[in-house]
Amino acid sequence: MRSRPYWASCGLFAATILLSGGPLLTTAARASLDLRDMSIEELGQIQVTSVSKSAQPLSTAPAAIYVITHDDIVRSGATSFPEMLRLAPNLQVAQITASRYAISARGFNGGAADKLLVLVDGRSIYTPFSSSVNWDLQEVPAENIERIEVVNGPGGTLWGANAVNGVINVITRASGETQGFTAELGAGSAEVRGLLQYGGKITDTLTYRVYVDGFKHGDENITGTGANARDGWHKVQGGFRLDWDAADDLITVQGDIYDGSEHQLDSRNIAISGHNLIARWTHALNSRSSLQVQAYYDHIDLFAPDEARNRLDTFDIQAQHNFSLGDHEIVWGGGYRTMSDEFPTVLSETQQVQFVPESRTLSLWNLFLQDSFSVTDNLKLIVGAKIEDEPYTGIEIMPNARLSFTLRDGSLLWAAASRAVRVPSRLDRDVTQRTGPILTLTGGNMQAVKVTAYEIGYRAQPLADLSFSLAAFYNVYPNLRSAEPTNNNFPLFFGNGMKGETYGIEFWANYQVSSWWRLAAGGNWIEQDLRFKPGNLGIGGLQIAGNDPKYQFSLRSMMDLGRDVGLDLQLRRVGSLPAPPSPAYTELGARIAWSPSKKFEISLTGTNLLHKYHAEFGTIANTLQVGPVGIRAKRSVFLATRWEL
Repeated sequence: MRSRPYWASCGLFAATILLSGGPLLTTAARASLDLRDMSIEELGQIQVTSVSKSAQPLSTAPAAIYVITHDDIVRSGATSFPEMLRLAPNLQVAQITASRYAISARGFNGGAADKLLVLVDGRSIYTPFSSSVNWDLQEVPAENIERIEVVNGPGGTLWGANAVNGVINVITRASGETQGFTAELGAGSAEVRGLLQYGGKITDTLTYRVYVDGFKHGDENITGTGANARDGWHKVQGGFRLDWDAADDLITVQGDIYDGSEHQLDSRNIAISGHNLIARWTHALNSRSSLQVQAYYDHIDLFAPDEARNRLDTFDIQAQHNFSLGDHEIVWGGGYRTMSDEFPTVLSETQQVQFVPESRTLSLWNLFLQDSFSVTDNLKLIVGAKIEDEPYTGIEIMPNARLSFTLRDGSLLWAAASRAVRVPSRLDRDVTQRTGPILTLTGGNMQAVKVTAYEIGYRAQPLADLSFSLAAFYNVYPNLRSAEPTNNNFPLFFGNGMKGETYGIEFWANYQVSSWWRLAAGGNWIEQDLRFKPGNLGIGGLQIAGNDPKYQFSLRSMMDLGRDVGLDLQLRRVGSLPAPPSPAYTELGARIAWSPSKKFEISLTGTNLLHKYHAEFGTIANTLQVGPVGIRAKRSVFLATRWEL
């Protein structure tokens, strides 16, 4: 089976309608946490910021939120951002190729999943090309991650458009927490990887760190027919962070630059490069009020020779004010973003895909307000809304109401009703294609995809060594994306002719078996009732919406075998996928580490240990898939060392 080049795939899928579906912290909240030694109760007190844009204990956050800690990431042996996200049981993560992943929450997954908003230190990393995330462009060294907060459910009130089914918020460590010299070096059957980092002090209140890391992933995977998938890739990235922490002010400046290349099966390699810069100022006005202003610039450049090029420059500035007024905790603010996108393509006799116009500057502004207050001693209400002016659809309003009730035993019962939108992308509005002399696809007038979500959840710690969280949801989508004909003929265009509902359950738990052994389990189940509106021809079928398993389950075991040796196992079971078809699978990962001192560690990690090869997102071309055809990933081992000076 021939695999399509990435850029050609985007054009081919468009022609045939084949589309898938910074936090404000106090100094105390930024303090480094030794999570390895924390009890179950102490883990529940980790400060999170993604639910209300202000620090609060995880145990009191009225949302389906899961926190991936720094220690979780290190002990898993994950070497890439998508593999780290497998640790969250409330996400669907499927590997397409060595560099491409399908990642979503509560359904609608695919190579260009577009209902999940992802931020790195407050920098949004979605692309207006498809309203999705280029996972291959995201590299955050595990050494520098404080935690990853994964919130399921709409987050539009605080985070804006595209936070439809969830928000992923990556918070990195302050430079003062990564002092000294750190080196990591690893090699295995699939990749080689290294990191050099140094953190230092200029004054007692001014700290910095600089790093460079890189990796090379080989052509180890195979296609559905057993041929070499030629999906290897390499990348080098460097960056810095500077923190000035005065009495009432915190100023952070950080940035990254990267360059790499990705193999393709039937065409020349894709060159990837980019850089970003963030500046953030946080000022404590008094003990009950603070102000934060953040600005960032982000540039990406993807170049497929003789096919296409995508350049994107994003500038964003935002501000928020947190203050207390009596019993009310209020956060409000706003922002402005401009995105300049350029997508030149190479036309051929067989494929003529273009964006019209080729270049476009998209701008948006937003204002938001959220109020949290106690109705009684045990009952708390959170209400808020965001107004956002979108480039294609104009004003969108995203309200949110959450109610939390603390029971006598300290457990938390919560409920929420929210509305969010996924705004049209350039792929929805601006793409055109001709097949010979026939115009097969043209830009349409697709409107924002909307969701009204209802959630209820329960979080408890019934025993000193056991905690768990349970959430149920019911989502209503009145106007999902569809393919529409012009007068029952070509050209086709994107519209909103599909609707439906999804509902399901998510759960996770932590159990401290003994002082040296901890278990973590989680999973989710989802049902989808999608249908085309009356009179719609249903072009492309319901698979246009996404490719999702009905269930998945994971179990992690973390053991400290004596003072120096740690053994971690990760077992996951994922249900089958309909289109592209992919069978249900069970896989096991393992990591054993020896740490004779806090300054040195050597570890051995095994991935996909139960099968020599296995597929997670099908191995044939399908109308759902954007980009390359899925591969069968090979079992791998990785030996790594880490030392500090």
